[in-house]
Amino acid sequence: AGGEAPLRRCADRILLRFAPLLAAYIWQRQPFRLRCVPARGERRPAALGVAGPRAAPQLISSPLLFSPRAGDTPAHIGGTTLFGDNVEDEWFIVYLVREITREFPELAARIDDNDGEFLLIEAADFLPKWLNPENSDNRVFFYKGELHIIPLPETHGQEWELPASTPTISQALTLLSTRSEECLAAKPIRTAVYKRISGYPEKIQASFHRAHCYLPAGIVAVLRQRPSLVAAAVQAFYLRDPIDLRACRSFRTFPPDERVMTVVTFTKCLYAQLMQQKFVPDRRSGYTLPPPSHPQYKAHELGMKLAHGFEILCSKCSKVSPDSKTSVLSNPLWERFLSSLKEKNYFKGEMEGSAKYLELLHMAEDYFQRSVTKPESSVAVSPGDEILALLQTTTFDLKEFEREAACLPPGDDDSWLEISPDDLDQMLKEATNESYPSSNEEEQKYDLETVVESMKAFVSKVSTHEGAEMPWSSDEAHVTFDVDSFTNALDRILGAGSEELDSDDLDEEEEFEFSDEDDEDLDVENQRQAQKALPNEAAGSLKSYMKEMDCELAHTNVGKSFTTQKKGASSPKATLSQNAGHESGPEDTELTPVDLDMNLVANLLESYSAQAGLAGPASNILQSMGVYLPKNADHVGSNEEVEE
Repeated sequence: AGGEAPLRRCADRILLRFAPLLAAYIWQRQPFRLRCVPARGERRPAALGVAGPRAAPQLISSPLLFSPRAGDTPAHIGGTTLFGDNVEDEWFIVYLVREITREFPELAARIDDNDGEFLLIEAADFLPKWLNPENSDNRVFFYKGELHIIPLPETHGQEWELPASTPTISQALTLLSTRSEECLAAKPIRTAVYKRISGYPEKIQASFHRAHCYLPAGIVAVLRQRPSLVAAAVQAFYLRDPIDLRACRSFRTFPPDERVMTVVTFTKCLYAQLMQQKFVPDRRSGYTLPPPSHPQYKAHELGMKLAHGFEILCSKCSKVSPDSKTSVLSNPLWERFLSSLKEKNYFKGEMEGSAKYLELLHMAEDYFQRSVTKPESSVAVSPGDEILALLQTTTFDLKEFEREAACLPPGDDDSWLEISPDDLDQMLKEATNESYPSSNEEEQKYDLETVVESMKAFVSKVSTHEGAEMPWSSDEAHVTFDVDSFTNALDRILGAGSEELDSDDLDEEEEFEFSDEDDEDLDVENQRQAQKALPNEAAGSLKSYMKEMDCELAHTNVGKSFTTQKKGASSPKATLSQNAGHESGPEDTELTPVDLDMNLVANLLESYSAQAGLAGPASNILQSMGVYLPKNADHVGSNEEVEE
């Protein structure tokens, strides 16, 4: 709307509004950047969607911060961020996009990554059945701080208002601006997405980990100027290959002679990547480690690994002009950027020129250089080039570093690296919005009826070719299991007509049931009547077979393996009449009906016990329906123990 100038002004306003959050953040691979994208038609290929784990938010004025997929694309504000192994970077971008649409209500936004509509994946348990990957393009937006999903038309008359196929960007914008309430996503969907981004911006500080590192003084000076370079150094070490390690034999840029103790700020992802790597330095490098029992062993190991990362970066660089930083900070936008930081209390009352003030200022300069002043078409300066440029322009005092090392604050506790099995179970429970029962609840009698009803609901659920559908909770609708209806359905399947039954089987049944009848003497009318009676006769034959089988199996190991109802049971459905055609013997007694519910529970508990605390069919099916069995404290040895 009105060319690129309004979009550029809008992008600058967004940058200034969220500068304090962006300047203090350490990105795993690439920072959050927005740029103006000119309008393009359907024939031109999209500039986004590069392979790899990327998040791609885009904004269009009047309104839109979106990722184009189909149809003509108007001019908009957009960007692509490679977040690498730290998925929290992606969800921080989601938080930023939502807040941008809240602060700038004239904008709407959509965001996707290499998995597609990952917001829908997060809320997959609550999506309407009509929404699938084939029709979700250009339907999911943030608008005025809320998640919206453009619905399908319910009737043919609504097709002119709600597109049945993939909507164009223009259609999506029109619907969002005129019928936003109808497009508002259902509350469970919004809750699932908002829960994933809850805690920001406070979560930013919680994602950092500060640790002591024994580093060359040159690296300490570089990190004072560019704290974000720690991410590039960790990635270089983490993804090293034998060719990279050749440069680490001599350490021409960062020799181990002048090392000092300092505090380095990592993200938890970067710290974990560095800590979990087992690495022994080359003896020719000069980097040696103290014994593992040494109190500063961890600081020496971290510093050694980080120094290898910086050396690898510098070994891949080319010469760069040392005055690049000066030219960048002479940009008029930098003054506005700095003023916005001061207005938002980014410096937290620190005196200008103090060590803390300079640290925050360097972080702001770092973000401004990486994210604001680099056009998309320019050749990106490698981290190694930036490191060498900083070394040429930065002076440092080794004695001053040593004095600071004498009074360093303690590092953060890294016990979060170790997760106990109980902690892992708790995390899995919270991921499904469930929690373990408390110890008092575990001591109470567990309601086995819930288990039985859940399994009956699972068996009764009608599924499609796409897979079994789990009844999520027993609180929804009460599911009943009608034995008579099930038997009638089985009869219809097995005895629906003479054409569905094997002729040989029919002959055997007739010989068994009506051995004294002569089929050859039947006239045509009797044959017709017999054919009409076939379904009922087949059903009767099936029941007779089942009774005979019950009698034969009652005294075998198979029959004894089932738990039967107590003799006091008098329910008509629970009582089986003895087969009249069976000759009774002295050891024959009336058959006791099988207790279906008790056998179901016993088999489930036996299967759950055999899992030995691991995942298995019993726990998976029940947990998918919201039923969690208590911990297996006592082993169930027999059906009699279960019955008691």
